[in-house]
Amino acid sequence: MPRRRWTGPLLLALLLTTLTPLSAAASAPPAAADTGRSRTAAAPSSVPLPSLRATTTQVASGLRRPTALVAPDDGTDRLFITEKSGTVRVYHPVTGLARDPLIDITSAVDESGNERGLLGMAVPPDFADSHHLYLAYTALPDGAVTLARYRLDDSRLEPLLSQPHAEYSNHNGGQLAFGPDGNLYWSIGDGGGSADPLRAGQRLDTLLGKIMRIDVSRSCGQLAYCVPGDNPFVGTPGARDEIWLYGLRNPWRFSFDRADGSMWIGDVGQGRWEEVNHLPSGEGGLNLGWSCYEGLERFQGGHCVPGEQHTEPVFTYSPYTGGCSIIGGHVYRGQKYAGLVGGTYIATDYCSSTVWALRSDGEGGYEQAEIGEMPTQVTSIGTTVDGEFYVVNDLPGGLHRVSFAREEPTCRVDRTVRTWGTGTTVDLTVTNTGNTPVNGWTLRFPLALGQTVTSDWNTDLTQGSNTVTASDASHNATIAPGGHVTLGYLASHTGDSSPPPRFTLNGDACAVGR
Repeated sequence: MPRRRWTGPLLLALLLTTLTPLSAAASAPPAAADTGRSRTAAAPSSVPLPSLRATTTQVASGLRRPTALVAPDDGTDRLFITEKSGTVRVYHPVTGLARDPLIDITSAVDESGNERGLLGMAVPPDFADSHHLYLAYTALPDGAVTLARYRLDDSRLEPLLSQPHAEYSNHNGGQLAFGPDGNLYWSIGDGGGSADPLRAGQRLDTLLGKIMRIDVSRSCGQLAYCVPGDNPFVGTPGARDEIWLYGLRNPWRFSFDRADGSMWIGDVGQGRWEEVNHLPSGEGGLNLGWSCYEGLERFQGGHCVPGEQHTEPVFTYSPYTGGCSIIGGHVYRGQKYAGLVGGTYIATDYCSSTVWALRSDGEGGYEQAEIGEMPTQVTSIGTTVDGEFYVVNDLPGGLHRVSFAREEPTCRVDRTVRTWGTGTTVDLTVTNTGNTPVNGWTLRFPLALGQTVTSDWNTDLTQGSNTVTASDASHNATIAPGGHVTLGYLASHTGDSSPPPRFTLNGDACAVGR
């Protein structure tokens, strides 16, 4: 369950201590003879996260700034890929990337600026019969963020819901996904600019900075959709009924776990923290903090509403790792790699390309590790109907299949921690568990929020934000196979004295001992 925090006076008191599409059939390869799909999720893997390695294989090129990919459950094994300009391309693992687009709504799409364009797509559960798709895009003439239904049978675009977004071109969100309840969920960023100038994150009278939940299977009155009666703000004066979650900055990608229906959200940060939220199935009305908080940290100059209860992220990382924008992914529920990564959430970053793996530790926390790199500038992680992973990258515009393997780490870090008052000392023993000597090393690890290194030993250590880079000293630069080095640091803390949860040695993930 997500942890909660209070802000306002109570917290202060506590803390003083031209549409030219092809028809659906024209772009569809012959359906497979067996179109049955298993929906049974395998048991979560017990393989330690640092023993995992993610790699990619490029399977298509020539995409023009792809933004999202989805798989229709119609027995064709196709992938649909959105392009920023307003086209949708089709890929099939046998015939490759089709030359002509399935959909072309470029005449309706405002793609000015880096973050505007056709941003997301969702395939409804009845797609095989309805041939409907749902698209999220910024619309001409003013960049309004728009949700529309596209009818493939007659190439018709039907806008359903629109949110003005004229002041700034960034932070449009754009993820669409059908939840386990059959409703459509849609994310929109906070309206752009820097530091939430519209104060949208904490407001309930706007769809900016929110995730919405609506029923697109029917219409209600003047609306082209219906609002589920159990949406959390139905009947709340001044609030938009469509809102499901609020307090978001730019939730570019979110997903639902096929096994338990829980929601995973990658929310792009302002500059200090990227974050992942994990929310139980069906739990709406939560305030995820922006712009009162960025990650776990109070955001200076942000908008805080007294007495508000916030839900904390389950994972954060600092751009000091080389990252810039979290690309939220999925929990792996496929069959091919179930024994390795079953039940593991996989995400990446647009700039660093780091593959992040998260998994519940069974005690209310989350194991975490860096398990490889994606291609440069990944914009979206998608799955096949069977749950296997693909990614698209922005420039040069490719489609890549993701594979996982077991690769035992070549290092292990053991931790000895002593804590008192507002201080802590941490001794680290770094063991070379590989077969070749390590000649020159750099150990990187994160500190808990509020920890600051004040001194160190047996290493040349620097701290940027919460990220520590510890390099060898002249006398311990070589670690023989089976050998080890010791190093450590003294740090002050503001309440959280927990030791580093993950380490990389020369870029490779290390096993973490005691």
